[in-house]
Amino acid sequence: MFMTMDELIKVIEMQEEILQFSHFTNGDAWELGNLIVLEARRRGASAAVSIRLNNGLTVFQYCDDGMTRYNQELMRKKCNTVQMTEHSSLHLYMLGTQSEESLRQMALDPAEYVALGGAFPIRVEEVGVIGAIVVSGLGQVSDHDLLVKCIGKYLHIDEVPRIRQV
Repeated sequence: MFMTMDELIKVIEMQEEILQFSHFTNGDAWELGNLIVLEARRRGASAAVSIRLNNGLTVFQYCDDGMTRYNQELMRKKCNTVQMTEHSSLHLYMLGTQSEESLRQMALDPAEYVALGGAFPIRVEEVGVIGAIVVSGLGQVSDHDLLVKCIGKYLHIDEVPRIRQV
């Protein structure tokens, strides 16, 4: 059974509400980044992973063999998208699919931003969005799902709604 675009957007918004951190340190970035790399390998996929803070620091980055500068560039743009919108990059993609006009009205420079899944906000409770966790290499919905699964596991949250792969 296919989900409507409205249903997909609601699932992403629920994920973002549920997957909030009580705190986030560089040590958390190291542990979570390694967890994401290991889960991608478990899935038999090559991936590039980056965790970037709004203060400009990249506190974790790893690229499997086969990743290219294109993957790094996509991660940079996905991160910018999260920092600008304070939502996952897949959220912006879904909104754009629903209405290209609303995406055009945002006037995001394609040299700096991209509406593709694979970046998720690091939202700290009572603080807000402090950065982004980014993946490239699996396809945008799979990139997003990898992040949701790993963030949920890292935060010890068992019940996180997921987007069904078709």
